[in-house]
Amino acid sequence: MSALDDIQQMKTLDAQDMYGAIHDFPEQMESARTIGESWKIDKDEFVDVRNIVLAGMGGSAIGGDLLASFLQNKLQIPFHVCRGYELPDYVDDESLVIISSYSGNTEETLAMFEDAMDRSAMLACVTTGGKVAEICEKEGIVCAKIPAGLQPRAALAYSFLPLLGLFEALGFAGSFAPDLSETILHLKDARKQFARESEASSNPAKQLATACGGKVPLIYAGAGLLSPVSVRFRGQFSENGKTLAYSNVFPEMNHNELVGWAHSAKAQKDNFAVILLRDEEDNQRIGLRMDLFAKLMSDNSVTVESIASSGANRLTRLFSMIQLGDFASYYTAVLNNVDPTPVEAIENLKLELAKS
Repeated sequence: MSALDDIQQMKTLDAQDMYGAIHDFPEQMESARTIGESWKIDKDEFVDVRNIVLAGMGGSAIGGDLLASFLQNKLQIPFHVCRGYELPDYVDDESLVIISSYSGNTEETLAMFEDAMDRSAMLACVTTGGKVAEICEKEGIVCAKIPAGLQPRAALAYSFLPLLGLFEALGFAGSFAPDLSETILHLKDARKQFARESEASSNPAKQLATACGGKVPLIYAGAGLLSPVSVRFRGQFSENGKTLAYSNVFPEMNHNELVGWAHSAKAQKDNFAVILLRDEEDNQRIGLRMDLFAKLMSDNSVTVESIASSGANRLTRLFSMIQLGDFASYYTAVLNNVDPTPVEAIENLKLELAKS
Protein backbone atom coordinates (compact mmCIF):
# COMPACT_ATOMS: atom_id res chain seq x y z
CA MET A 1 0.00 0.00 0.00
CA SER A 2 1.22 3.50 -0.85
CA ALA A 3 2.08 5.62 2.18
CA LEU A 4 -0.41 8.17 0.87
CA ASP A 5 -3.22 5.63 0.99
CA ASP A 6 -2.41 4.24 4.45
CA ILE A 7 -4.98 6.21 6.45
CA GLN A 8 -4.15 4.63 9.80
CA GLN A 9 -0.45 5.40 9.42
CA MET A 10 -1.29 8.99 8.50
CA LYS A 11 -3.40 9.35 11.64
CA THR A 12 -0.58 7.94 13.75
CA LEU A 13 1.96 10.29 12.19
CA ASP A 14 -0.33 13.34 12.43
CA ALA A 15 -0.60 13.34 16.22
CA GLN A 16 -1.98 16.90 16.46
CA ASP A 17 -4.43 16.54 13.54
CA MET A 18 -3.15 19.07 11.05
CA TYR A 19 -5.24 17.14 8.55
CA GLY A 20 -8.39 18.11 10.43
CA ALA A 21 -7.49 21.81 10.25
CA ILE A 22 -6.89 21.57 6.50
CA HIS A 23 -9.97 19.45 5.82
CA ASP A 24 -12.26 21.67 7.90
CA PHE A 25 -11.12 24.93 6.32
CA PRO A 26 -14.56 25.63 4.75
CA GLU A 27 -16.14 25.42 8.19
CA GLN A 28 -13.42 27.73 9.51
CA MET A 29 -14.40 30.19 6.80
CA GLU A 30 -18.00 30.11 8.00
CA SER A 31 -16.87 30.90 11.53
CA ALA A 32 -14.47 33.61 10.35
CA ARG A 33 -17.22 35.18 8.22
CA THR A 34 -19.26 35.75 11.38
CA ILE A 35 -16.31 37.46 13.05
CA GLY A 36 -15.75 39.58 9.96
CA GLU A 37 -19.36 40.75 10.11
CA SER A 38 -19.10 41.67 13.80
CA TRP A 39 -16.70 44.61 13.83
CA LYS A 40 -17.91 47.36 16.18
CA ILE A 41 -16.65 50.30 14.17
CA ASP A 42 -17.07 54.01 14.93
CA LYS A 43 -16.48 55.46 11.47
CA ASP A 44 -15.75 58.85 13.03
CA GLU A 45 -12.48 57.34 14.28
CA PHE A 46 -11.46 56.33 10.74
CA VAL A 47 -11.85 59.51 8.71
CA ASP A 48 -9.72 60.50 5.72
CA VAL A 49 -7.58 57.35 5.68
CA ARG A 50 -4.86 57.97 3.09
CA ASN A 51 -3.07 54.62 3.25
CA ILE A 52 -3.38 51.23 4.94
CA VAL A 53 -0.60 49.09 6.39
CA LEU A 54 -1.03 45.60 7.79
CA ALA A 55 1.67 44.69 10.32
CA GLY A 56 2.23 40.99 10.82
CA MET A 57 4.46 37.99 10.34
CA GLY A 58 4.12 34.48 8.93
CA GLY A 59 0.64 33.01 8.95
CA SER A 60 -0.77 36.23 10.41
CA ALA A 61 0.52 38.31 7.49
CA ILE A 62 -0.45 36.08 4.57
CA GLY A 63 -4.10 37.05 5.01
CA GLY A 64 -3.08 40.62 4.24
CA ASP A 65 -1.19 39.52 1.14
CA LEU A 66 -4.24 37.64 -0.11
CA LEU A 67 -6.54 40.58 0.60
CA ALA A 68 -4.24 43.01 -1.22
CA SER A 69 -4.19 40.71 -4.24
CA PHE A 70 -7.93 40.07 -4.15
CA LEU A 71 -8.76 43.79 -3.93
CA GLN A 72 -5.98 45.06 -6.17
CA ASN A 73 -8.45 46.47 -8.71
CA LYS A 74 -10.89 47.75 -6.09
CA LEU A 75 -8.88 49.81 -3.59
CA GLN A 76 -8.51 53.54 -4.18
CA ILE A 77 -5.72 54.02 -1.63
CA PRO A 78 -2.40 52.19 -1.11
CA PHE A 79 -2.39 49.00 0.97
CA HIS A 80 0.93 47.54 2.09
CA VAL A 81 1.79 44.45 4.16
CA CYS A 82 4.75 45.12 6.44
CA ARG A 83 6.89 42.33 7.90
CA GLY A 84 9.59 43.48 10.28
CA TYR A 85 10.13 45.68 13.31
CA GLU A 86 9.44 49.14 11.87
CA LEU A 87 6.68 50.69 9.78
CA PRO A 88 7.31 52.63 6.55
CA ASP A 89 8.28 56.26 7.11
CA TYR A 90 5.08 57.53 5.51
CA VAL A 91 2.87 56.13 8.28
CA ASP A 92 1.29 58.96 10.28
CA ASP A 93 -2.04 60.04 11.79
CA GLU A 94 -3.73 59.66 8.40
CA SER A 95 -2.70 55.99 8.13
CA LEU A 96 -4.72 52.97 9.15
CA VAL A 97 -2.43 50.34 10.67
CA ILE A 98 -3.91 46.88 11.16
CA ILE A 99 -2.09 44.74 13.70
CA SER A 100 -2.40 41.04 12.90
CA SER A 101 -0.86 38.60 15.38
CA TYR A 102 -2.42 35.21 16.00
CA SER A 103 -0.74 34.71 19.37
CA GLY A 104 -0.81 38.40 20.25
CA ASN A 105 2.80 38.12 21.35
CA THR A 106 4.77 38.20 18.09
CA GLU A 107 7.95 40.18 18.76
CA GLU A 108 8.14 41.99 15.46
CA THR A 109 4.43 42.81 15.35
CA LEU A 110 4.45 44.23 18.87
CA ALA A 111 7.32 46.51 17.85
CA MET A 112 5.29 47.76 14.88
CA PHE A 113 2.25 48.18 17.15
CA GLU A 114 4.25 50.47 19.42
CA ASP A 115 5.62 52.30 16.39
CA ALA A 116 2.09 52.89 15.08
CA MET A 117 0.88 54.25 18.42
CA ASP A 118 3.89 56.57 18.61
CA ARG A 119 2.90 57.99 15.23
CA SER A 120 -0.78 58.40 16.24
CA ALA A 121 -1.94 56.13 13.43
CA MET A 122 -5.53 54.89 13.31
CA LEU A 123 -5.52 51.31 14.60
CA ALA A 124 -7.43 48.04 14.37
CA CYS A 125 -6.26 44.60 15.52
CA VAL A 126 -6.86 40.92 14.84
CA THR A 127 -5.64 38.46 17.48
CA THR A 128 -6.52 35.61 19.83
CA GLY A 129 -5.26 37.50 22.88
CA GLY A 130 -1.81 38.05 24.36
CA LYS A 131 -0.18 41.46 24.66
CA VAL A 132 -1.98 42.78 21.58
CA ALA A 133 -5.37 42.18 23.22
CA GLU A 134 -4.15 43.68 26.47
CA ILE A 135 -3.05 46.87 24.71
CA CYS A 136 -6.33 47.07 22.80
CA GLU A 137 -8.36 46.81 25.99
CA LYS A 138 -6.21 49.37 27.79
CA GLU A 139 -6.16 51.87 24.91
CA GLY A 140 -9.71 51.31 23.62
CA ILE A 141 -8.52 50.04 20.23
CA VAL A 142 -11.03 48.11 18.12
CA CYS A 143 -10.09 44.44 18.00
CA ALA A 144 -11.45 41.29 16.35
CA LYS A 145 -10.89 38.34 18.69
CA ILE A 146 -10.38 35.06 16.84
CA PRO A 147 -10.30 31.49 18.22
CA ALA A 148 -7.08 30.25 19.81
CA GLY A 149 -5.61 26.75 19.73
CA LEU A 150 -4.49 26.56 16.10
CA GLN A 151 -1.14 26.90 14.41
CA PRO A 152 -1.13 30.40 12.84
CA ARG A 153 -0.76 28.91 9.37
CA ALA A 154 -3.83 26.75 10.03
CA ALA A 155 -5.92 29.81 10.91
CA LEU A 156 -5.87 31.43 7.47
CA ALA A 157 -9.60 32.11 7.33
CA TYR A 158 -9.28 34.05 10.61
CA SER A 159 -6.43 36.15 9.22
CA PHE A 160 -8.32 36.92 5.99
CA LEU A 161 -12.07 37.24 6.50
CA PRO A 162 -11.98 39.61 9.50
CA LEU A 163 -9.79 41.87 7.35
CA LEU A 164 -12.24 41.68 4.47
CA GLY A 165 -15.05 42.46 6.91
CA LEU A 166 -13.13 45.46 8.24
CA PHE A 167 -12.58 46.81 4.73
CA GLU A 168 -16.26 46.38 3.97
CA ALA A 169 -17.28 48.09 7.23
CA LEU A 170 -15.02 51.07 6.52
CA GLY A 171 -16.23 51.38 2.93
CA PHE A 172 -12.96 50.40 1.27
CA ALA A 173 -14.62 47.46 -0.48
CA GLY A 174 -18.14 46.44 -1.39
CA SER A 175 -19.86 43.33 -0.10
CA PHE A 176 -18.57 39.98 -1.30
CA ALA A 177 -21.16 37.90 0.56
CA PRO A 178 -22.41 35.98 -2.53
CA ASP A 179 -18.85 35.21 -3.64
CA LEU A 180 -17.95 34.01 -0.16
CA SER A 181 -20.94 31.70 0.02
CA GLU A 182 -20.03 30.26 -3.38
CA THR A 183 -16.42 29.81 -2.26
CA ILE A 184 -17.38 27.87 0.86
CA LEU A 185 -19.64 25.55 -1.13
CA HIS A 186 -16.93 25.04 -3.75
CA LEU A 187 -14.30 24.15 -1.13
CA LYS A 188 -16.61 21.70 0.62
CA ASP A 189 -17.18 19.90 -2.65
CA ALA A 190 -13.57 20.07 -3.88
CA ARG A 191 -12.06 18.64 -0.70
CA LYS A 192 -13.63 15.27 -1.49
CA GLN A 193 -11.02 14.68 -4.19
CA PHE A 194 -8.18 15.77 -1.85
CA ALA A 195 -9.27 13.78 1.20
CA ARG A 196 -7.26 10.94 2.74
CA GLU A 197 -9.92 8.50 1.60
CA SER A 198 -9.39 9.49 -2.04
CA GLU A 199 -6.73 7.19 -3.46
CA ALA A 200 -3.53 8.60 -4.91
CA SER A 201 -4.47 7.48 -8.41
CA SER A 202 -7.32 10.01 -8.48
CA ASN A 203 -6.21 12.56 -5.86
CA PRO A 204 -4.57 15.73 -7.32
CA ALA A 205 -3.05 16.74 -3.96
CA LYS A 206 -1.42 13.35 -3.44
CA GLN A 207 -0.19 13.38 -7.03
CA LEU A 208 1.38 16.83 -6.57
CA ALA A 209 3.12 15.71 -3.38
CA THR A 210 4.40 12.61 -5.15
CA ALA A 211 5.74 14.65 -8.08
CA CYS A 212 7.67 16.84 -5.64
CA GLY A 213 8.80 13.94 -3.46
CA GLY A 214 12.48 14.20 -2.55
CA LYS A 215 12.80 17.47 -4.48
CA VAL A 216 12.69 21.17 -3.66
CA PRO A 217 9.40 22.67 -4.92
CA LEU A 218 9.81 25.90 -6.87
CA ILE A 219 6.44 27.62 -7.09
CA TYR A 220 5.68 30.26 -9.71
CA ALA A 221 2.58 32.38 -10.32
CA GLY A 222 1.73 35.40 -12.42
CA ALA A 223 2.00 38.85 -10.88
CA GLY A 224 -1.73 38.98 -10.25
CA LEU A 225 -4.36 37.20 -8.19
CA LEU A 226 -2.26 34.12 -7.40
CA SER A 227 0.99 35.88 -6.59
CA PRO A 228 0.53 35.52 -2.79
CA VAL A 229 -0.67 31.95 -3.25
CA SER A 230 2.84 31.04 -4.40
CA VAL A 231 4.05 32.42 -1.06
CA ARG A 232 1.41 30.36 0.75
CA PHE A 233 2.56 27.22 -1.08
CA ARG A 234 6.15 27.95 -0.10
CA GLY A 235 5.24 28.44 3.55
CA GLN A 236 3.08 25.33 3.72
CA PHE A 237 5.65 23.07 2.07
CA SER A 238 8.25 24.44 4.50
CA GLU A 239 6.20 24.23 7.72
CA ASN A 240 3.92 21.27 7.06
CA GLY A 241 6.06 19.27 4.67
CA LYS A 242 9.36 20.09 6.42
CA THR A 243 11.04 20.65 3.08
CA LEU A 244 12.76 23.64 1.53
CA ALA A 245 10.60 25.48 -0.99
CA TYR A 246 10.94 28.69 -2.97
CA SER A 247 8.63 30.97 -4.93
CA ASN A 248 8.75 33.72 -7.53
CA VAL A 249 6.45 35.46 -10.01
CA PHE A 250 6.19 36.00 -13.73
CA PRO A 251 7.27 38.07 -15.54
CA GLU A 252 9.93 39.18 -13.00
CA MET A 253 11.66 35.80 -12.88
CA ASN A 254 12.21 36.03 -16.64
CA HIS A 255 14.49 39.01 -16.06
CA ASN A 256 16.97 37.31 -13.71
CA GLU A 257 16.27 33.81 -12.37
CA LEU A 258 15.71 32.42 -15.85
CA VAL A 259 19.42 32.76 -16.64
CA GLY A 260 20.34 30.58 -13.69
CA TRP A 261 17.86 27.97 -14.84
CA ALA A 262 19.14 28.01 -18.41
CA HIS A 263 22.64 27.20 -17.21
CA SER A 264 21.85 24.67 -14.49
CA ALA A 265 18.50 23.00 -15.27
CA LYS A 266 19.96 19.81 -16.67
CA ALA A 267 22.40 19.39 -13.78
CA GLN A 268 19.66 20.08 -11.21
CA LYS A 269 16.87 18.03 -12.78
CA ASP A 270 16.80 15.53 -9.91
CA ASN A 271 16.80 18.20 -7.21
CA PHE A 272 13.91 20.50 -8.12
CA ALA A 273 10.25 20.33 -9.12
CA VAL A 274 8.56 23.30 -10.80
CA ILE A 275 4.95 24.14 -9.92
CA LEU A 276 3.18 26.65 -12.17
CA LEU A 277 0.05 28.26 -10.70
CA ARG A 278 -2.20 29.56 -13.45
CA ASP A 279 -5.33 31.71 -13.37
CA GLU A 280 -7.79 32.71 -16.08
CA GLU A 281 -7.03 36.38 -15.43
CA ASP A 282 -3.31 35.99 -16.09
CA ASN A 283 -2.11 38.35 -18.78
CA GLN A 284 -1.89 36.50 -22.09
CA ARG A 285 1.82 37.25 -22.28
CA ILE A 286 2.36 35.74 -18.83
CA GLY A 287 0.64 32.58 -20.01
CA LEU A 288 3.01 32.47 -22.97
CA ARG A 289 6.03 33.04 -20.72
CA MET A 290 4.91 30.15 -18.51
CA ASP A 291 4.53 27.91 -21.55
CA LEU A 292 8.02 28.74 -22.80
CA PHE A 293 9.54 28.24 -19.35
CA ALA A 294 7.75 24.90 -18.95
CA LYS A 295 9.19 23.78 -22.29
CA LEU A 296 12.70 24.76 -21.21
CA MET A 297 12.28 22.74 -18.03
CA SER A 298 10.78 19.73 -19.79
CA ASP A 299 13.52 19.77 -22.41
CA ASN A 300 15.99 19.42 -19.54
CA SER A 301 13.98 16.66 -17.80
CA VAL A 302 12.94 18.88 -14.86
CA THR A 303 9.60 17.90 -13.30
CA VAL A 304 6.90 20.46 -14.17
CA GLU A 305 3.41 20.53 -12.68
CA SER A 306 1.00 23.08 -14.18
CA ILE A 307 -2.12 23.79 -12.12
CA ALA A 308 -5.11 25.96 -12.99
CA SER A 309 -7.31 27.61 -10.39
CA SER A 310 -10.99 26.70 -10.38
CA GLY A 311 -14.20 28.46 -9.45
CA ALA A 312 -16.81 30.88 -10.72
CA ASN A 313 -15.37 34.03 -9.10
CA ARG A 314 -12.00 35.47 -8.04
CA LEU A 315 -12.42 34.62 -4.35
CA THR A 316 -13.21 31.00 -5.16
CA ARG A 317 -10.27 30.71 -7.54
CA LEU A 318 -7.96 32.19 -4.91
CA PHE A 319 -8.94 29.75 -2.19
CA SER A 320 -9.34 26.72 -4.43
CA MET A 321 -5.65 26.94 -5.20
CA ILE A 322 -4.77 27.44 -1.54
CA GLN A 323 -6.81 24.36 -0.63
CA LEU A 324 -4.88 22.20 -3.09
CA GLY A 325 -1.55 23.50 -1.81
CA ASP A 326 -2.46 22.92 1.82
CA PHE A 327 -3.45 19.30 1.18
CA ALA A 328 -0.33 18.73 -0.97
CA SER A 329 1.89 20.06 1.81
CA TYR A 330 0.25 17.65 4.24
CA TYR A 331 0.90 14.68 1.97
CA THR A 332 4.49 15.87 1.56
CA ALA A 333 4.88 15.50 5.32
CA VAL A 334 3.52 11.95 5.04
CA LEU A 335 6.06 11.13 2.33
CA ASN A 336 8.79 12.62 4.53
CA ASN A 337 7.50 10.55 7.46
CA VAL A 338 7.20 13.60 9.74
CA ASP A 339 4.45 15.07 11.89
CA PRO A 340 3.21 18.10 9.90
CA THR A 341 2.31 20.22 12.93
CA PRO A 342 5.44 20.97 15.03
CA VAL A 343 7.72 23.82 13.98
CA GLU A 344 10.54 23.24 16.42
CA ALA A 345 13.06 25.39 14.58
CA ILE A 346 10.81 28.44 14.95
CA GLU A 347 10.10 27.73 18.62
CA ASN A 348 13.80 27.21 19.35
CA LEU A 349 14.64 30.50 17.65
CA LYS A 350 12.06 32.31 19.76
CA LEU A 351 13.56 30.84 22.93
CA GLU A 352 17.03 32.00 21.95
CA LEU A 353 15.75 35.46 21.05
CA ALA A 354 14.00 35.71 24.42
CA LYS A 355 17.38 35.29 26.13
CA SER A 356 18.72 38.45 24.49
